[in-house]
Parts: sequence; structure tokens; C-alpha cells
Amino acid sequence: MGGINIKRRGKRAPVQNTIKVNINEAIRHPEVRLIGSDSSQLGIFSAAEALEKAYNEGLDLVEVSENAKPPVCRIMNYDKFRYEQAKKQQEAKKKQTTVETKEIKFRPKTETHDLNFKLKHVRKFLAQKNKVKLTMRFRGREIVYCQTVGLEAMQKIAEALEDDAVILQPPKMEGRQLVMFVGPKI
Repeated sequence: MGGINIKRRGKRAPVQNTIKVNINEAIRHPEVRLIGSDSSQLGIFSAAEALEKAYNEGLDLVEVSENAKPPVCRIMNYDKFRYEQAKKQQEAKKKQTTVETKEIKFRPKTETHDLNFKLKHVRKFLAQKNKVKLTMRFRGREIVYCQTVGLEAMQKIAEALEDDAVILQPPKMEGRQLVMFVGPKI
């Protein structure tokens, strides 16, 4: 059959944020301070002697601190070290929390039922530990006539949410919008 080659693109391997260190022959310093596999200080050796000691133990010579005078190297199993570092990064990533800012928009003449429905959404976002930006938009001449109505509505919302939320930024005019930020109580 005809030899048509189709190039398929697979998934790319995820980029890992591992610490880049010099190992074995990549260490180019004339002399290094050597730490043994049992964490004991062995002293200052030439890089070649340190590498030979590591090979005699069947392990790798890993540069721990290149900024020290002389640089510090350690005899260890590099693959095990990389594996443990990756595990630590995964654990740190699991414990890390991201706080999103959700936005709820409404108008100064929004009816109470609709406002209560939107407040229910705000409470749900706060229960998920997210910040909420409450935006009241004024259209046309509303900015002249309804600004006090909008401010009163924001105060009512703040009172309704006082059990569930902390006001991070009180109501403030930004152009044609009245904006207030609330966050979850800790």
C-alpha cells in the first residue's frame, strides 16, 4: 500500500520544577568539601578524588551548594534524591490553595427575589473559600438618580452577608459601577 506517513502528536511530558544540580562529571570545581553518604564531614578533596570515592560506594557525587567556598558536594543516590524532591513538590502542591474572585452583577432596580437568589450564589462562593466581587451597574441617567438607592442596596447586602462574610472593600464607585468585595470568614 502507499507509504503515507502521518505524524501524530502525543501528549507532551509535564515540565517538572526540579532543582537543577550538577552531578558526577558535570562538577567542574578544582576542589570540593565532601559530605559522606552517612552525612559525615569527610573534608576537602579534589573533584576527581571525591568522584572516585562516590564511585567506590556505588553512588553519585551531587553538588549541594555551589556558592560556598569551596563548593559542597555529597555522596548520595541521585535518582532517589530526585524522586524524594518530586514527592515533596507534589505534597506542597496538594496543600496549596488557590483563592478565586467570583463576580456577581446586578442593577439598582433588581427586585428582592432576584437579589436573594444572587445572595444564595454569593454564599455558595463564600462556602468554597472564594472572594466575591459585587458589582452594581448604573445605566444612562440612573447614575444621577439611583446612586443613593444603589448604596442603600449594597448596605442591605452587606448586612445580609455579615454572618457568612467579611467586607474586604466597602462599596466604592468605579466609573459607572458601584463595587464591593467580600471574603469568607475564617
